[in-house]
Amino acid sequence: MNNFLPFALPLIGEDEITEVVDTLRSGWLTTGKKTLAFEDDFARFVNASHALGVNSATSGLHLALEAVGVGPGDLVITTPYTFTATAEVIRYLGADPLLVDIDAKTFNIDPSLIREALQKHDNVKAIMPVHFAGQSCEMDEIIQLAKEYDVKIVEDAAHALPTTWKGDLIGSLSGSDITVYSFYVTKTIATGEGGMVVTENKDYVSRMKTMRLHGINRDVFDRYTSDKPSWYYEVVEPGYKYNMTDVAASLGIHQLKQAWEFQKRREWIAQQYDAAFKDLPLHTPHVEHPDDTHAWHLYVLQLDLDKLAIDRDQFIEKMAVENIGTSVHFIPLHLQPYWRDRYNYQESDFPVALQVYRQAMSLPIYPKMTDNDVENVITAVKKVCKENIKEPGHV
Repeated sequence: MNNFLPFALPLIGEDEITEVVDTLRSGWLTTGKKTLAFEDDFARFVNASHALGVNSATSGLHLALEAVGVGPGDLVITTPYTFTATAEVIRYLGADPLLVDIDAKTFNIDPSLIREALQKHDNVKAIMPVHFAGQSCEMDEIIQLAKEYDVKIVEDAAHALPTTWKGDLIGSLSGSDITVYSFYVTKTIATGEGGMVVTENKDYVSRMKTMRLHGINRDVFDRYTSDKPSWYYEVVEPGYKYNMTDVAASLGIHQLKQAWEFQKRREWIAQQYDAAFKDLPLHTPHVEHPDDTHAWHLYVLQLDLDKLAIDRDQFIEKMAVENIGTSVHFIPLHLQPYWRDRYNYQESDFPVALQVYRQAMSLPIYPKMTDNDVENVITAVKKVCKENIKEPGHV
């Protein structure tokens, strides 16, 4: 369908294309000068001391947990309402995720339940909050809990660029140990695949830099571009292959320059949706702290199934008939076969996440959308609601 609006598309301009071409012509495609430049730009952007480019947020989270010392027998507290990558990296290290339910308004992890989990378990090594959809978690409470129970904080900020907490950008918060971002093709800035890890701790960044590339104690770029013999290196750990390429960094350099512009466009689209949907049988996203910046990576509606004659899955199908792509964020981890079977989860174990999931539908929200695209989404939502609202007395 030529007029079908995809759920998400990146906005790539001529500056990104020119930078990529320059990289292709340079003769150096993997981690090199462009990656170093992107890392420097990113550290300055989020006001962090150190930034490390990686090939995905998943690899960044793995490096971060390894750097703070997570290992076999440890627990890491996180949310069931996230993509599986958040939890799978915990298993990479032989540790186990300790899932706690979410807040019914923001869909972020519930700090009161974090406290309960910390009180019950003495082998928690870290807390991994996920800033859902681009809205910050309640970081003051989480940081206080981490201090009180002497655990580390690794923030999953895959949705959270540029998100703020009490005016400070996520990635610059005192009391948080490491923050990890995603530049996957659907994210607020995109390099296709890629991510960034930021920290104030020089020991953490040194460890992650070594583990990022096979546990080698020096940069391959230095060895291969030096004008003097520089072939010697040492493998000091069995590391990973998690480095960012200069091709990806070429995109990131210019995407980052537009991060605030992209956020403003996403916010504007969210405002149009909020205004258009206020009288419909659904609930628009709750913004807990309006004075802070919401990145608006996602716009998640909660359908009022008591007032609709169709369920969420049918609503999505009808939106597709109207040529609008949608998605669901997320299928809670405890419903997925691996996590369910390994930890013997029941559907009812995380009731808030389950209820939110059953009503959730994500609408397109990205800078490449035209005003007409936005209006088409609004028209489709209104049409599906109008045609499928329950008649009075209908059960």
